Amino acid sequence: LATLLMLFVRAIESFEVPALLGLPVGIHVFTSAIYQAVHRYPSQIGLASAYGMTLLVITTIGVYFVSRLSSRGSKYATMTGKGFRPRRIDLGPWRWVAAAVFIVYFLLIVVLPFAVLLWSSFQRFYSVPSWQALNNLTLDPYRFIFTYPNLVRSVWNTLILSFGSATVIMLVTSVICWIVVKTKLPGRWLLDNVASLPMVFPGLVLGLSIMIFYLNFDIGIYGTIWIMFIAYVTRFMPYGLRYNTTSMLQIHKELEESAAMSGASWGTTFRRVILPLLKPGLVAGWIYVMIVSIRELSSSILLYSPGTEVLSITIWELWENGQYVELSALGVLFILALFVLVMLAQWLGKKFGVKE
Repeated sequence: LATLLMLFVRAIESFEVPALLGLPVGIHVFTSAIYQAVHRYPSQIGLASAYGMTLLVITTIGVYFVSRLSSRGSKYATMTGKGFRPRRIDLGPWRWVAAAVFIVYFLLIVVLPFAVLLWSSFQRFYSVPSWQALNNLTLDPYRFIFTYPNLVRSVWNTLILSFGSATVIMLVTSVICWIVVKTKLPGRWLLDNVASLPMVFPGLVLGLSIMIFYLNFDIGIYGTIWIMFIAYVTRFMPYGLRYNTTSMLQIHKELEESAAMSGASWGTTFRRVILPLLKPGLVAGWIYVMIVSIRELSSSILLYSPGTEVLSITIWELWENGQYVELSALGVLFILALFVLVMLAQWLGKKFGVKE
């Protein structure tokens, strides 16, 4: 249910796809309407806030029910001091049908779009794939990207924000989850709800709120990379919380009790018992937060300034400038870089004890 909630919220707050594909042909959704309300002259902040409140009502309902389910954590504990092995379901002859469905889905959703993107990245101008267009193959789009003035800076900023925010989020939410799931502290539900609250805000609305706040309370971070770091940590905190909560619910209370009976302090128990058992959730959540941070555009587009551009902003600028083949080249490099990062993260996870 927690995963379903994340997917639902990610879909309803999506900005990039509706903006790139919908706005040119007059198709509007909540997020693109918010963007237009903010960027038209004069800005209609009140209208944007009204759209944001509508999304807030919809997503708050889901967060409330997931929070109620998480508070009943002990009944879902499946990881105890005894040996544990997940049960696999044998599909029998239906495995071939499942494999066929997966292959078709993979071809239509992943392979074909990437193939068209790759084709476009080798053209002087965008053209439909054909034998005749093979005569126009060139490396000029890649030469343009590698000599693009802001490329190195945007890559560096992206790595700092994605790795930094993922690390901070997973460490902080592991402590929050322990308090919410494993303790009886009064008001712990409030801590869970406060940490989950950013999930209900679209990225554009969150970015606008942070921008207005730090314009009115100048503490020296507006116009720096730190305001984007605050936005990333705030926005993706709920996703790290959901990953850690799912893992924490599987850890039975008897493991902590055994450590306490052996004389271990809370810090020792958390560091040597809880965190190692949380590794699958920590690594999975860290990878997810890292990827969505690298791809983040909706809040970044309102908070970046010259010198703090990230890759998503560079992609957006190329799109607005109509440089589609150069955009395709950067898109291919972007996808390959993400693939390498994910493979590296999974390898490191297995090396440090995450087997599945």
